[in-house]
This record gives sequence, structure tokens and C-alpha cells, in this order.
Amino acid sequence: MSGTTPGGFGLLLRELRLHAGLSQEQLAHRAGVSVRAVTDMERGHTRGPQRRTIQSLAGALELEAAQARQLEEAAATGRGRPHPSGAQVLSRALSLPRAPRDFTARAQALAALGALADSADPADPPVAVICGTPGLGKTALAVRAAQLLAPLFPSGQLYLDLQGMDPEPVVPRDALARLLAALGIAAQAMPHTVEERSGLFRAVAAKHRLLLVLDNAADEAQIRPLLPTAGSGLTIVTSRNRLSGLESVHRIALPLMRREEALTFLTRILGPERIGAEEQAARDLADRCGRLPLALRIAGQRLAARPEERLNKLASLLEREERRLDVLQTGDLQVRAAFTLSYQQLGPTAQRLLRRCALAAGPDVSPETAALLTGIAHRDAALLLEGLCDRGLLQPHPAAERHRFHDLVRIFAGEQLAAEDTAETQQAFLDRTMAWMLARATACALHFDAERHDTSAIDPDPATAPASRDQARAWLEAEREQWLAALHRARATGRHRLVVDTAAAMHWFSDLTQHWAQWVDVFQYAADSARDLGSRREEATHLNYLAWAHSTCAHRPAAALEAADAALISARACGDLLQTGWALGYGAGALRRLGRTDEAISRLRASLACHRDNQTIQGRLAEMSTLNTLGETLCHNGRAEEALIHHLNVLDICRVDHPGLSPELLAVYQAIALSHLGNAYAALDRWQEAELPLRRALAGFEQAGSPARSGPVQLALGRVLRHLNRTEEAHTALTTALHTLTTHHHPLQTEASAQLTALEHTPTGEPAPR
Repeated sequence: MSGTTPGGFGLLLRELRLHAGLSQEQLAHRAGVSVRAVTDMERGHTRGPQRRTIQSLAGALELEAAQARQLEEAAATGRGRPHPSGAQVLSRALSLPRAPRDFTARAQALAALGALADSADPADPPVAVICGTPGLGKTALAVRAAQLLAPLFPSGQLYLDLQGMDPEPVVPRDALARLLAALGIAAQAMPHTVEERSGLFRAVAAKHRLLLVLDNAADEAQIRPLLPTAGSGLTIVTSRNRLSGLESVHRIALPLMRREEALTFLTRILGPERIGAEEQAARDLADRCGRLPLALRIAGQRLAARPEERLNKLASLLEREERRLDVLQTGDLQVRAAFTLSYQQLGPTAQRLLRRCALAAGPDVSPETAALLTGIAHRDAALLLEGLCDRGLLQPHPAAERHRFHDLVRIFAGEQLAAEDTAETQQAFLDRTMAWMLARATACALHFDAERHDTSAIDPDPATAPASRDQARAWLEAEREQWLAALHRARATGRHRLVVDTAAAMHWFSDLTQHWAQWVDVFQYAADSARDLGSRREEATHLNYLAWAHSTCAHRPAAALEAADAALISARACGDLLQTGWALGYGAGALRRLGRTDEAISRLRASLACHRDNQTIQGRLAEMSTLNTLGETLCHNGRAEEALIHHLNVLDICRVDHPGLSPELLAVYQAIALSHLGNAYAALDRWQEAELPLRRALAGFEQAGSPARSGPVQLALGRVLRHLNRTEEAHTALTTALHTLTTHHHPLQTEASAQLTALEHTPTGEPAPR
């Protein structure tokens, strides 16, 4: 290689890169700088990068000492060299970059920027900060806005890339020098200190109506000296960081594109004919790109460069998560590189937390889970998570202290996890998290048990343990994905006792959350683990719970009957009369839903025989449950008079004192009996008598926080009010019922819709049909 290179540093760097066989993006990735920085250096836009940058480039190029010294000398020559017509050159250098012609969406953000420009106050020139996840198109929006607003700023527009993601971002002193030169300040008139340059810049800017775009800002300290304090200008700042420390600025946090916007974007890149020929593939592409503009840009331009390639082919390649970031690159554009720049800005603990959060189950993660997976204190995890949100790598939940990945960022975090944490380390922290989560979940669930429990000895951290039923329920609901994943892991790794005990604690809580289809998995795991433990009694118990889950939560009566029959075999094998009765009862419920009413009634009578002499709390609860089910079945079989007797019997049992029984649970059984009682009165056309028990039942379920039970009662009350010709009240009840049943995916939503439609088409005063 020649000892000198005509044209200086840029040509030398290009020659060294080509000799090493690297593309610009490969060199950028190895050196930890942006592709734009490498391009600017090779084109001569950046003539003298700092020594630290040269060292990174030399390491990435694997240069010998002499070559590294030659590169440093070329860079040193370009540092600080005055140019006779510097102001003119810098003025051109600070002109707006080329904007893509296919810019799409962002109408709300453009409108907000336009409003700021229209209302600019000379005493307080507005500053807009555009922030968000890497790849959201912040620069494209700023440049597009500047182009559209150009007529409002006759003094012109200045664009300055602050290189906030580079190892050495532009320092305020140098940024101000470039801005001042662009505004006509000669080199010999340039002040020396940052404070003096900032003051001069603000004085000059105050005399102009200037639009200033400060792109890719690193932090508040870099930006503050560059902001005008007077004049009719507008400053637009873009940054991956929220720059939340900046005072009195207008923040524009860019969201992901909507699906229709993403399709429009792809159409502008590829043309309507190509998109129209494969509309579903285009929708799949939009979804698998996470509706992130950078990813959509890459996918679209890859296809544009390959006119013969089908959209469906690329959509299929992107379907595999492990290849998605490999596929999302074209030319010098890479989604992975965009995320890498932000990742490299983090400290070691923040990096560890981000990648370990990829191990969390569900759509979001709490500080609690992040702390467990990372091995740090809860307070530290909470602060780091907030910092990751400020950097655009996580998205904060709008109401709760929880944080969500963008799909592509989660994949990137998973890649870093695989590269930096051994499989043994990952498994160890997953096991630690599993044990903690299941202990906390068990303690929370026992708040709802039929019998009172002291959970302080069970919870893994009594100091932070939920202290009430409301707090326990809030935790179980918020961390549902985490403790369900922990239970699955416990089952998969052979921790059978842990699975059985956790599921057993969940039994009574599950009754309040019947709309969770995951209860099928919970009790299936427990039944399988009990079988592996050789415990026939526990196997029967959890098979019974499984039958309930199939019937009530998943609405699969055939599967419920199969589970109940298996429970009956196990219960009889170990001589457990309580579980035998439950198995008969759950089997009866499934038979009734399958239309085999006579068989159901027979099983229910046999179930009652198992429970009548059982004077324990569990026996009383089983008897009340069976009486309610028998009454409901008789009512559906046209024997409502008999049904009334059984439901009134349950109410009598509820009035008796039951020491040790949870009053909240007893109130739920009472509400169940009242709801069936109201339905029985309605079946006998005793509409006036039906209303009160239904209203009392509804109040009981609402007090217990059991919306899955409230929906059917709201529907029943709506029917009763229709027959009482109280049309307005009936409409309210049926509308509420339809909303509740639909929200919880209850099969009765179809009937609620039909009742509401019939009510709306029934002439006023005409009696409702049976």
C-alpha cells in the first residue's frame, strides 16, 4: 500500500477498508460508529475525526502500527484546518439532506410542528424534540417538516448532525463553530469558549427567522448551548433519548406506524400493482417488520431491487424470528446496526438487564421480574428500566410500572443474551425467578382460600408482600404471564411438588377469574405432576379442577366429562369420598351441557349422597355447589318448582355460622344461589319475584369482583325487566350484559345480542315473548 494517499484522510480510509475486504456497514459495526459517520469520513465531509475514533477504526481494520500511525497523521492534518471560504463551505455542509420522496404518514406530528412554526414567539422561540425507538424515522420527519415549513423561514434552514450515537458525539463547542460559520461568522471572529460561542450564536439567531434542525442529539448537555433564546425561529431536535431534562420544549414521541400506514409506505416504495397482487403478503410483511419505518424501508427497498422476488417469499423468511434481523438488511441499512448503536451506549448493568428481560414471559416486564432475572436490587432495576425507556429501547406502560419491548428489539435483546450469557447462567436465573414467582403467587392465591391462612411464612419477601385480597389479586393479574411461565417451567423440569402445591393454592382464586382459559393448563400440569408423584388423591383433586376449567373457562363439555370421569376413577381408587362427589358433580355439569340431562340429574343425586354427611367446611361447600347445580339442571329440564327447593336450601346453609370459612367465599355461594333462584322464578313466569334475587346476586358478584359471573346475571335481569315492560331498564341491563359477556368471551354473548335486538324491535307496551 502506498505511503501517501492523494486526497487526504477520506481516500486513505477507503483504501484501507477495501484492502481489508470490508463494506462500510461492516467497518461501522466493528468500530462501533454509525454507517453515516464512515460515509462522511470517506467522502471528506469529516476531515479530521478524533483520536479515539481513529483508534477504533484501526482496531476494526486490524492495521499494523505503521498503518495506524499513517491514518492518525492524515486525520490530524484535517483537524482544525481553516478554510479561506469556510463560511460558504459550512453553509453548504449544513443544508438539509435529501428527503425520501416516499415519506408516509406522521400527519399528526407534522401538524404539531406546523402549529409551533405558526405561533413562534420572538421572546420564546419554540423547540420541538422528536424522540422514540431506533428506526422510527425521526430524521425523516424532521427533514420533511423543514421542507414543508421552509416558506415560513426566509432566513433559511440549517441542518447539523450531532452524531449522538457515535463514540465521540460532536461537542457543543464544535457544533457552535459550525453553526456560527454557516451564519457568516469568520474564523478569526470566532470566540474561544462554549459560553461565548453560545452567546454569539443566540445573538445572531435572534435577528433571523431561522429553522434549525439538530439531528441525532446525544443528551441535554450537548443540546442546551445550541438552543436560541430569542427570535422568530423554530428548532427541531431529534434524539433516541427523550431528553426529559430539557425545560420548556415540545416533545413529539413517534408511535409505530398503523398497519394501513405501513401498507401505504410499502406501496409507495413498490407500486400499487405489486402490492395489489399480494395484499395478504404485504400485510404479513408490515406485521413482521413490527410496523417500524426502518424495517419497512429495508424490506421495501430489498424487494424494489429484486423485481422478480415475491412478497410472500420475504414474508416467509421474516416469519422465523431467529432469522428476522439477518433478513432485515439491505445495502448500508440494517435494523440490527441501529439497535447495536443504542446498546453500545449502555453501561454493563443496563446491557445485562435489557438482554435478560428477553427471558421474561408475556408482553411486558415489571421491575420485580427484571430484578430477579438480572440479580440486582428492585430499586436499581426500576431506575434502569426507566432509563431504557428514555433511550427508546423499551416502551413504558401508560398506567402501570411495567415496560414493553418492540418485537424487533426483543429479538435483538435475545441475540445479545445468547452471545453474552451462557446457557447455564440463563437457566440459573430462570430457576431463581421461577421459585420466587411461584412462592409469591401461592401466597397471593391463598388470600382467596376457603379457609384463612397466614401467608407471611410463604411469601419470598414478606416486606413487599400484598397485604390484602385486592392487592393480591392485582399482583396475580399483573404478573399472570410470569407465574404461569414459572409453573410451566416447574412442570417441564420435574418439580412436581411445587406444581401441585401452587395449583392447589390457586383453586379458589380461579373461581373469581373464570374467563382465564389458562386455568386448563394450570390444572392439567397439576394433575400430571400428581400422577408422577403417585398421589391418587391429589390427582383426583386436580382432575376435578381440570374438569371445571374445561367446562366453565374453555366451554368444552366433552373434555370436561373426560376429565371428570378420570377424576372419579382416581377418587374411588383411593377412597376419597369428597373428591368422588366432586367428580360426579363436575361430570353432571358436562353431561347437562351435552344435552344428557337425565344422566346429569342421576349423577348429581349421587354426588349429594357423598357430601351430606361430610360436616367439614369442604363438605359444606361441596354440598352447596351440588345443590345449586342440581337446581339449575332441574330448571333447564322444566322442573323449576323442584329447583326452587334446592336453591332455597343453599340459602339456608349460608345463614348458618361456619367457623373458619371465608365470609367473602360464603357471599359468593349465596350470590350463586340467588342467581339460580331468580332464573327459577323467571322459568315459572313469576317475574316480580325473580327481579330481587337477581339484583342481589349481581351486587354480590360485583362486590366479589367476579365479572365472568356478573354477565349471565345481567342477561337474566334484562330478560326479566323486558317481561315487566320496563324497557329502558331492560335496555341498560342487556347492553351491559352484552359488553361483559363479549369482553370475557362467554358463549351467552350471542343470546344477549339477540335479546337486545329483539327489545329494540318490540313496539312499546307489547309484552316480551317467552
